[in-house]
Amino acid sequence: MKSLTAVYGHGSRQVVAVDDVSFDVGRGETLALVGESGSGKSTIALALMRLLPPGGRTASGEILLEGMDLGTLDEAAMDRVRGAKMALIFQEPMSALNPVRTIGSQLVEALEVHGRTDGGDGRRLALDVLTRVRMDDPARRFDQYPHELSGGLRQRAMIAIALSCRPAIVIADEPTTALDVTLQAEILNLLRELKRDFGLSLLLVTHDLGVVAHTADRVAVMYAGRIVEEGPVRAVFKAPAHPYTQALLRAMPGATPGTPGGAPGSPVVPRQPSAPVDAGNACAFAPRCEWRHAACDEAVPDLYPVTPAHRSRCFLVKAARDMVRS
Repeated sequence: MKSLTAVYGHGSRQVVAVDDVSFDVGRGETLALVGESGSGKSTIALALMRLLPPGGRTASGEILLEGMDLGTLDEAAMDRVRGAKMALIFQEPMSALNPVRTIGSQLVEALEVHGRTDGGDGRRLALDVLTRVRMDDPARRFDQYPHELSGGLRQRAMIAIALSCRPAIVIADEPTTALDVTLQAEILNLLRELKRDFGLSLLLVTHDLGVVAHTADRVAVMYAGRIVEEGPVRAVFKAPAHPYTQALLRAMPGATPGTPGGAPGSPVVPRQPSAPVDAGNACAFAPRCEWRHAACDEAVPDLYPVTPAHRSRCFLVKAARDMVRS
């Protein structure tokens, strides 16, 4: 994805939800997009699938998949991409699954739409996928409706549909938010195993840094519609270079509360998060940052290299690099 900007509304009422965001996901890699509500994570997921709701649109940028620019495809061609080459696992399967159709019929339909079966062996293929996602008693679940399944089983059904046509990349939008801790761990382990077994790439959208640590290879931290830090998970977690990332890590359960960015002994970041429309030509995090200085209010910082694989959108990183060079 290159320089994606996504907006909602029009004219003076237009809101920039994603502002000039670029990243790539390598084959077999898991990239996590992390940030608080309103940071633009889910908008990116929907924009990649070209499923933005009414009023939302991609204003600029390229979405590239295996050499194709998805933005140039007509709707019929895009329908052939969705599910076959790129699939989306929604946050709440109960609202994504058709409530009046059985799990099996929805799974067979996905296979038929993309030419993976002519109907004769649809049930066999569907049962095989249900078995791969560790659905207990697949034959029974095949004939059940979504409301007859638990939350964890519904999520497994969603994963089965997403993987049925062996896409190159799967986008998982908060796939464990509605589940209890035990089921979260099971689903995350399942995604890791399936990614390995199917050789697919995974874009994981989440607000949970624990999920990132457990699942991802690289992480991109978002704030107010922009990526503010990105790099290998271990590098970013060990030496976060952006004040927002530092604050997020301090706020993790079990982390030692720190005074920077909050009241003494508190990991809470002061003030409410900014929206991209509020930031203008300035650092969006500046109003909440303890390290704020004049440059932060005068320009949007670039993503400066901390190491060759680790970048941060902070003037402090630039200052440190300039000091080393001088």
